[in-house]
Amino acid sequence: MTDLSPEYHYNVIARALRHIDDGGPGMTLDALSSQMGMSPAHFQRVFSQWVGVSPKRYQQYLSLDHAKRLLETRLSLMETAGEVGLSGTSRLHDLFLTWEAMTPGDYARQGEGLTIYWGWFESPFGPAIVMGTEKGICGMGFAAEMGEEEAFADLLRRWPKANFVEDPMMLRPWVLAAFGAKEDAAKAPLYLIGAPFQIKVWEALLKIPSGHVTTYGDIAEGIGHPKAVRAVGTAVGRNPISWLIPCHRALRKGGGLGGYHWGLPVKRALLAWESARSDAHDTGM
Repeated sequence: MTDLSPEYHYNVIARALRHIDDGGPGMTLDALSSQMGMSPAHFQRVFSQWVGVSPKRYQQYLSLDHAKRLLETRLSLMETAGEVGLSGTSRLHDLFLTWEAMTPGDYARQGEGLTIYWGWFESPFGPAIVMGTEKGICGMGFAAEMGEEEAFADLLRRWPKANFVEDPMMLRPWVLAAFGAKEDAAKAPLYLIGAPFQIKVWEALLKIPSGHVTTYGDIAEGIGHPKAVRAVGTAVGRNPISWLIPCHRALRKGGGLGGYHWGLPVKRALLAWESARSDAHDTGM
């Protein structure tokens, strides 16, 4: 498994996020740093460097009602999401993304004649399987909940007739940019492989700024299909490029997290991390 960037301590952060989630609000800094095998001061520095806030502050973003608070304070209507995302300062890594979509005819061939490169990478949210063509990243999944074997098989099933080649070094520059490991890294191009309706939904997701959320119903309104909320939910769930196409930013109207293909603990961690980073940036922390 490729280590993205040692200075970001991805393995430590991935373990810490899981321990904080499991331990609940009562977990102390001393207990957490002990489980990490680090001194409290050193662990707090490492954690704050990557997440943007202290471990104690981060715990507040993992609370069960955090999604409801996001809907109240950071709901991005799809008509204005693009404008907010481009003008705001909280979008972070999103500005490093470019994307294009496969034609419907190519999609119908289920990947036939397409070479897809793949590799495993350490990420702050656990082991990540990343796949890409010469045009960009086409798949990204997290194995912390479902396991590496199933996560890998899940993406393989998306394009059954493609030729798969293990080559993590080919993907590494894009993955570095995707996780923000280097500020001067090249952009992370995305290659959207899906049915036309799915791609329309995924493009709408790309307009939601980091640290903000929307609802399945608002996405349906935004793409011109207000009655297709269920179909939108299915398309969100079929998104093959987690994290970068931010399906974790789509919530139910009442503030429920809804489903998440790679596991709800991962979705909570993604939302909490983005909220913490955005708030820290906005307040100059």
